[in-house]
Amino acid sequence: MDISKLHQDFPMLQQQMQGQSLIYFDNSATTFKPKSVIEAIIKYLTDYTANASRGDYDLSYQVDQAYEGAREKVRTFINAAKNEEIVFTYGTTDGLNIIAFGYALQHLKQGDEILISVEEHASNTLPWFEIVKETGAIIKYIPLDRNGRITLENVQKTISDKTKIISLAEISNVLGYQVPIKEITKLAHLYDIKVIVDGAQSVPHKKTDVIDSDVDFLVFSGHKMCGPTGVGVLYGKYHLLAETNPTRFGGGSNARYQQNGKVILKETPSKFEAGTMNIEGIIGLGAAIDYLSEIGMDTIYQHEVDLRSYCVKKMQELDNLTIYNADSEIGPISFNIKNVFSQDAASLFNSYGIAVRAGQHCAKILDNYLEVTTTIRASFYFYNTEAEIDKFIEVCKKGENFLDAFFG
Repeated sequence: MDISKLHQDFPMLQQQMQGQSLIYFDNSATTFKPKSVIEAIIKYLTDYTANASRGDYDLSYQVDQAYEGAREKVRTFINAAKNEEIVFTYGTTDGLNIIAFGYALQHLKQGDEILISVEEHASNTLPWFEIVKETGAIIKYIPLDRNGRITLENVQKTISDKTKIISLAEISNVLGYQVPIKEITKLAHLYDIKVIVDGAQSVPHKKTDVIDSDVDFLVFSGHKMCGPTGVGVLYGKYHLLAETNPTRFGGGSNARYQQNGKVILKETPSKFEAGTMNIEGIIGLGAAIDYLSEIGMDTIYQHEVDLRSYCVKKMQELDNLTIYNADSEIGPISFNIKNVFSQDAASLFNSYGIAVRAGQHCAKILDNYLEVTTTIRASFYFYNTEAEIDKFIEVCKKGENFLDAFFG
């Protein structure tokens, strides 16, 4: 497949910004949607709108088929053992909160340890802060090595006989380094430690196989992989989901309840999917998985590796940039233009039709490690090109004379 021709599949890539062709380098935040995903959502909204698992009529049956069909697509995409291990959520944040308050809250006690790192997104930090308050458990931070990586060696040094949970992003949304999840999981399971993976930045970019990695829980979001916002996935080993309490209760999640307060919940995944779910979002996620699968995750991964390498090499030729993760294989490039505040630099890029992110990127305890408060983040996806990077590099050069470039 000629990946360069996929540009035409994305209506957003035909848009302009500041009177110039849009160059979108904020894919770690969200991704654009191909026509096939948009059409799948429109088809549901125009041709067979009804609720899922609620009606005994043809339209409702058609929705059920599409809804459960999307679940099967997810299962295949991450190679889970069975559909019952796939729970639809509202995104990565929702999934991590279900694990924290539905599983960890029931299983942790005072003195138990939760291992995370300072590079985690707020979604994989703040829920654990709350669990610590409620259980008396302790958070310990796995040290980053001098390049900012999480190593198996440092995980092993941090584990103790009180460690019960390790919760890590497989790819950091700031530094982009890949965590050796399979090796960490193998080590953790020797001590009966559960491994939770934030896959928001990994599942959209590389092949995922939960049987091979043997992780206990995995969460990710649809909108970061060409799908709609407001939909995500929680994968859990079936026996662990059985031990996890729902965090929302309502219609569709119970088999029966009585006036005296006795409730019989349905089995997983239904017990977690209370109320009317984001049906069009789930159908759109299924269409996104079809689209990515047709391209091939290995193809996507290699294209992004090559693109990032090309960009870093060009950036390293300039003496006005500080790059914080030049040696990462994939993921965003975090950098600053010397003597220019990151948000001002982002405004400069915007004036040339280039969208990048500036700030702390929801990783607000990483600043002590980086020794800088905010950074610029350029993040790519398979629809980005070397030609776009060449234009990006030209603006990087202008940053040396920021005021002249911005106001001249």
